[in-house]
Amino acid sequence: MRFCFFGETIENYARKTQAIKIDEYESIIRRYPVYKTVYKGEEVCFCESPVGAAASVQMLEFLIARGVNEIIACGSAGALLDFDENEIIIPVEALRDEGTSYHYLEPSREIGLDFKAIEAIKRASDKLELKYVEGKTWSTDGFFRETREMVKYRIEEGCVVVEMECSALASCASFRNIIFGQILFTADALANLDSYDRRDFGASAHEVVLKLAFEAVYCIEK
Repeated sequence: MRFCFFGETIENYARKTQAIKIDEYESIIRRYPVYKTVYKGEEVCFCESPVGAAASVQMLEFLIARGVNEIIACGSAGALLDFDENEIIIPVEALRDEGTSYHYLEPSREIGLDFKAIEAIKRASDKLELKYVEGKTWSTDGFFRETREMVKYRIEEGCVVVEMECSALASCASFRNIIFGQILFTADALANLDSYDRRDFGASAHEVVLKLAFEAVYCIEK
C-alpha cells in the first residue's frame, strides 16, 4: 500500500495505469478514492491522504481495518537545513510534537520508524539511482507556530525537516503492528531563520517520489 499527500499526481497515475477504484474513504469534507494497480506483477493499493496528524491517522485506521499491513507514505517537508528543493529524506525517527500519537503510545520524545520499511526505501532508492538523506523529522500540528526560536531549537535537537504527520502515523502503525515507512521530499525552506522561502513547494518531485514509493512497497521483505 502507498499513501500519498499530493492528490493530483495520484489521480493522474490512476488514469495512466487504468487503476481500479476498490474503495472510498469518506470524510466530513470530501471523499478519497482508494485504487488498486499492478506493479511488477504484484497488486498494490494507493490513495491520497488528508493533511495533518489526526486526519491522516483516521485514514490510516480505515486502511488497516480493510486489511492493509504494509504502508509507505510520501509527502513534502520543510527543510530545516540547507537542502536544495526536491531532495529525498528518509526519516528514521520523528519528534512527537503533535497530539495524535499520544493516544496510541506512551509519552516519549521521539519514535523510531520501522527498520524493514527504512531498508526497503533505501533499496528502492538505490535501484532507481536516487540520492537520499536519512535523518530525524519534526512532526508538528502547530499551524503558524514554526517560530524562529522553535526552528532553531529543533535544529539543535537534530531535526533536519519539519512536517505534520510522520510521528502520528508511525505511532498508529506501531500500535496496530503493521509495517510503516515514510518518504519525504524537501519543499519550502525554513533554514534561513530570517527569511521563509516557499520555493515551488517541491512540485517537480511528485512523480519521482510516487515511483519511489511503489518501488519501496515492492522491496519490503524482498
